[in-house]
Amino acid sequence: MKNTILYLIVFSFTWVSCVKQTQETQPIRKDVTETVFASGILEANGTYQLTAQSDGYLVVVNFKENDLVQEGTVLAIIDNKQNILNTESAEALYQIAKSNTNPNAPNFVQARNSSLVAQQKMEFDSLQVIRYKKLLASNSIAKTEYENVVLQYQNSKTNYINSLANYQQLQQQAEQQLIINASQSNVNKVLTGFNQLKAVLTGRVYQKFKQKGDYVRKGEVIATIGDANFIYAKVNVDESNIRKIQVGQEAVIQLNTHKDKTYKGEVMEILPAFNEATQSFICKIAFKENLDFKLVNTQLQTNIVIGVNKNALLIPRNFLNFGNYVNVKGKEQPVKVSTRFVSNDWVQIETGIDENSTLITDNLQ
Repeated sequence: MKNTILYLIVFSFTWVSCVKQTQETQPIRKDVTETVFASGILEANGTYQLTAQSDGYLVVVNFKENDLVQEGTVLAIIDNKQNILNTESAEALYQIAKSNTNPNAPNFVQARNSSLVAQQKMEFDSLQVIRYKKLLASNSIAKTEYENVVLQYQNSKTNYINSLANYQQLQQQAEQQLIINASQSNVNKVLTGFNQLKAVLTGRVYQKFKQKGDYVRKGEVIATIGDANFIYAKVNVDESNIRKIQVGQEAVIQLNTHKDKTYKGEVMEILPAFNEATQSFICKIAFKENLDFKLVNTQLQTNIVIGVNKNALLIPRNFLNFGNYVNVKGKEQPVKVSTRFVSNDWVQIETGIDENSTLITDNLQ
């Protein structure tokens, strides 16, 4: 079975004389542990990439690899003068728009004066209407004269109402322009802030890709930062075996830098999507004991324990022939067996023989 390894807790088998042309053995029953093999790397928890948000030259770089950095610390500065000039211009326009909302702004003064003149004209015409009405009642004037005065009053009243509406419209336009300029000013302040590259989270600088004086473009990675206190194994599990993996399963991890040592681990997360780049599923394994080697991207391999078969029937691998046949002593024809696991050294037998069978094979030595 692909990527599946069979381990014996205790194993033994009997060899007959090495000088004979055949070997004999009997199946044994032992507990075996079923595991899934996966390879991967060490990775820091919360790893993220410090990325340039604007174009320009790096004029300040305040970090080096292996540094511990705190969240919010300015790690580098990009010289982008366009952002600075845009911010200054937007701020100046905002201040002008703010002054235009002042009640003593020229537009408001002019509008109030016009409204005052219109009000006075309306009040004068109103008195004229009253005076001409009395004259009409005493037949001192013609009716058309009175009607002209009334029409003049109605016009002046309309002009006054329009002047008030104009004043309100000027206020709304000034406030609207203030909001627009305030928003633009804030946006440009944010863009100028992109000239400063700050640590998003507290962690260790594991990789540094740019130096002072380098020209960077928006989106380029400056450094890789991750949690210095939590290193886990990030492994690739073959799609044929991912269904066997569950959170909480134990694992035995071996770093390629420490072939003579193993570490105990536990599956802590199974990412929910197939990784196209590695053509596998990604699992994260937490170390259950102190990890004395914490260089990220160190290659490793692990065996994830997916089950234990109690009292399994086992034979040495070289006693299994092509087509899953074995030679049983005393029988002229090979016997067909069904297997569960086949590794480089051992085979687990399900049916066909038992522990009392004596197997024969050619002496491969």
